[in-house]
Amino acid sequence: MKKSPYPLCIISGSTGKKIVVKQYSKGTVITKYPDMEGITASESQYACRNLFKEAVAFALEINNDTEKKKAFREKNKSGKRVYHAAIKEYMLKAKEAKEIKGG
Repeated sequence: MKKSPYPLCIISGSTGKKIVVKQYSKGTVITKYPDMEGITASESQYACRNLFKEAVAFALEINNDTEKKKAFREKNKSGKRVYHAAIKEYMLKAKEAKEIKGG
């Protein structure tokens, strides 16, 4: 495996919506920024995106309130960060609710 030059080893992400620098275990890859124009999402994709948006809002609400954060941390002893554990809990509850409704 050929090592990447030093500047590329520390760069990750997009630059000006022109190129994307990705870091993999085998090296650095430079690709063009994806053109998502003309892509239409399906109804289920919209539903998943909205569900995740709600989960993030739930997690941020817990994470930004010190009392809620402390209570959530005591309730969930998984060792995960509160933010990620809150997203997971919200998504699991939504999945259970969907199964109960028969969807």
